[in-house]
This record gives sequence, C-alpha cells and structure tokens, in this order.
Amino acid sequence: MKILIVDDERDVEMLFRQKFRKEVKSGLLELAFAFSGEEALKILDSEHPPKVVYVFSDINMPGMNGLELLNNIKNQFPEIQVSMISAYGDTQNYEKAMESGAKEFFTKPIDFITLKAEVNKLIEKHNS
Repeated sequence: MKILIVDDERDVEMLFRQKFRKEVKSGLLELAFAFSGEEALKILDSEHPPKVVYVFSDINMPGMNGLELLNNIKNQFPEIQVSMISAYGDTQNYEKAMESGAKEFFTKPIDFITLKAEVNKLIEKHNS
C-alpha cells in the first residue's frame, strides 16, 4: 500500500520514515514524498491509476496550499483518501478541510500513535 506525504518542510520525510520503518521494511507500506502541492499532483498523475491510496498533506505551504491540493485530488482522483495536517488547530481550516472531503485532520506536532492506528486500519482494509 502506498501513501504520499506532502509537506514543504523536508524534515517531515525523516520523521515519517523513522515512525513507519517497521511497516516499510516488512513490505506493508510504501512511502512517497512531495514537497509542494504541484509536485504531489505530478506524482499522482504519473501512474494510471495511481498506486497511492492515501495522502497526508500539510495545509500551510507556499504555492498551492493543502486545501487547494485536497480539492484537486478529490476532483481528479476521488478514490484517494486525504488527511490534512496543520500547525494550527484552527476551526476554520478544520471545517474547510472536512467540507472538502478530508478523512482526518491532524495538528502538529503529529500524534503518531493516532496516525499509525489510522494507517494500520488502511493496511488491513487494503490487504483484505
């Protein structure tokens, strides 16, 4: 199962690789990373159908923000689930994200226990 993490902060890649090392090593999970909304859409558009089943995207990014990315993904790839990540637990972004079809909304620092539970549910569903 392949997930895509989208964040303009590059240190997020190391964090996700560390937190999901076991799942990646055992072949249950493949991680892909994009550092902008535009790059994320290029990755999703490069495979037909995309192998990515889940996207975790930061909201606050230069260029295309996470909410715009969410709308683009939902329009082009409605089967892909998207969760948003924000440094601010503000209700305005939360409501916009949920109205636009986000599955979950995480605030930074990311609670990896909750996030891993979410990903493990997806892995189980994907493998059944």
